[in-house]
Amino acid sequence: MDTTDFYALADDLPDEDRDLLTRLRGFLDSELAPVANWHWARERFPHHLVEPLGKLDVGGLSYTGYGLPGRTSLLDGFVTLDLARTDPSFATFFGVHTGLAMGSIYLCGSEEQKAKWLPPMHRFEKIGAFGLTEPDVGSAASRGLKTTARREGDEWVLTGEKKWIGNATFADVVVIWAKDVEDGQVKGFLLERGTPGFTPTKIEGKIALRSVQNAHIRLEDCRVPEANRLRHANTFADTAAVLRMTRTSVAWQAVGCSIGAYQRALAYAKEREQFGRPIGGFQLVQDLLVKMLGNITASLCLVAQLSRLQDAQKMTEEQASLAKAFCTTKMRETVGMARELMGGNGILLEFDVGRFVADAEAIHSYEGTREMNTLIVGRALTGLSAFV
Repeated sequence: MDTTDFYALADDLPDEDRDLLTRLRGFLDSELAPVANWHWARERFPHHLVEPLGKLDVGGLSYTGYGLPGRTSLLDGFVTLDLARTDPSFATFFGVHTGLAMGSIYLCGSEEQKAKWLPPMHRFEKIGAFGLTEPDVGSAASRGLKTTARREGDEWVLTGEKKWIGNATFADVVVIWAKDVEDGQVKGFLLERGTPGFTPTKIEGKIALRSVQNAHIRLEDCRVPEANRLRHANTFADTAAVLRMTRTSVAWQAVGCSIGAYQRALAYAKEREQFGRPIGGFQLVQDLLVKMLGNITASLCLVAQLSRLQDAQKMTEEQASLAKAFCTTKMRETVGMARELMGGNGILLEFDVGRFVADAEAIHSYEGTREMNTLIVGRALTGLSAFV
């Protein structure tokens, strides 16, 4: 029995989807897992794995047209889970590129923009990033963006700053969200690498997702052609549509992070001996393992059903927010119990679990904090807004 999928939810996938997951897991176990700690410790990204990842046909799985796979959100979720199970940093790179960046173009781009960017991004030949958060604006992005866009003829002049922008130090295209000074509405722009006035600086000294290359971006009278304005991104509601779609992916990441810590704790419990026998034979250790499995199973059932709703185009913002809030909270509990089970070894990088504990903190916060997602669900329950 696969104890990470205790209720056999992956059995709902067709044979061709399970075959894809088998190939992906082989790649992750043989190529990513052995180098994840090395890159994490040094705050480096494993660029050499991007090209082989592209050959697995997993980029933009649930998108249709433009040479894209047109598979299900459920399969995309299991792909995200396996990436996070191995290395949450690499899963975050994947989510930023295929979810936030590709998703912005897929939902908000013109036909010309989709045809230009989506095929090479699917193959990971062109890498994307997504610039919404600012140094002083996180949860309040819907109202308070300070980055501005001013139309001058056939160009837009962008001025401002963005922070925590994953992939931005090496991306070929960065989606920048800015407020139009004329109408006060948020619009999206495609900034290509090397655009004058666009300066991304790597953020150093993180304690979570250390392999992710987050950038602090400065936009100094950065000129972007009108052809690079996302045609169907005209208000923050369009930005929110992208975030709603990708929030599902973050919930899957949380489940994968939980599984990564659980798998290593389970293996450790079977091998580590105290008082003359494996600690897995002690009642309190089994109690921790079962609690971890319960968190994982409940979360996996939730995200699997959420992806089915997404495939049926029935998913609501509130359902996505509940999944993100619940799964990331349970992830925090689960990785903490894995660390507890392993004692002092749980904080050593060589045993992996400490990496999952640290990375969980970032996953818990991005794509909407637990508090903000809770208020979205609470508004749906009561009909009353508790936002500031």
